[in-house]
Amino acid sequence: MSRPPKCLATGLALAALAFAAPTQAAEPENGAAGTLNVELSGDLTAHDPVIIRQRDTYYVFNTIGRYIGIKTSKDLKHWTNAGAVFHEIPAWARKAIPGTEGIWAPDISRVNGEYRLYYSVSTFGSNRSAIGLATNATLDPSSPDYKWVDHGPVVMSDKNDDFNAIDPNLVVDDEGRQWLTLGSFWSGIKLFPLDPDTGKPRPGTEPYAIARRLVPEGAPDPIEAPFIIPHDGWYYLLTSYDYCCKGVNSTYYVVVSRAKTITGPYRGKDGSEAMMGGGTIFLRADLQEKQRFRGPGHVGAFTDKDGTTYVVYHAYDKQADGAPTLRIAPVRWGKDGWPYIEH
Repeated sequence: MSRPPKCLATGLALAALAFAAPTQAAEPENGAAGTLNVELSGDLTAHDPVIIRQRDTYYVFNTIGRYIGIKTSKDLKHWTNAGAVFHEIPAWARKAIPGTEGIWAPDISRVNGEYRLYYSVSTFGSNRSAIGLATNATLDPSSPDYKWVDHGPVVMSDKNDDFNAIDPNLVVDDEGRQWLTLGSFWSGIKLFPLDPDTGKPRPGTEPYAIARRLVPEGAPDPIEAPFIIPHDGWYYLLTSYDYCCKGVNSTYYVVVSRAKTITGPYRGKDGSEAMMGGGTIFLRADLQEKQRFRGPGHVGAFTDKDGTTYVVYHAYDKQADGAPTLRIAPVRWGKDGWPYIEH
């Protein structure tokens, strides 16, 4: 598959591991007996997955090849390839981002009676990037109403910006306002208020900064792939730390922080500030070489009709030459109000 620009696999990778380590590591990512992950089957090759349900079908949208792939399941366990959203890069994206070779890192939501798919366009190691938007009345390809309509750019960035416009996630706050969080490396994670009618920021909108790593000047800022889950009066921010896209040598892991207001400040269990590289570890592989699934990250989530929230993510499978592989786990909520997963 084409490697997304967020995969900044450089010699600086090891140096970044020493900075502002979040607290409270999760249990090893083993695929322990009795978990949903050990029951997954079918077409599981996926990168940057997000998940949603329409009627009796679950849909996972993901980075695969050059475009946004779709997988479907009736039971969350057996997954089938269901094609792709795009069959070519939109003309606006080819013009705006010269040299781009693909579309990456989708986000899927149902708002205002339609399905909104945000997606990323960029080139390797550059913040000359864009997030686009496509909509559909349905996710069912057998429906006569099934048609993806592209609405062009939503947010763009270039060398004059301190952020990278990829890895989008739409979130609706408790007051019904819509927001887009995004970011990969550069100065970290940003949050844009959206016009609910267009799904885009109004002209002149400035983003909020909500999370970053603390790194030496000139070093990459290895934080990306934000996803915000509103729950019980809090906003839980999941972000991926360190490096993906290196197969079984990937060092990706996921950190959670929370805030009472969607714009922050976000903090970990110990009070550490997300804007200072803090947070609490939510998902991490055991770093012992015996473990099969490596570098778990790029979390997406949705809440099913029974109230269960599921997270999807990818990890690199040592038994499949390091292929990015779909993983799914239900979220549990501790007595202290913090989420965890049994994986």
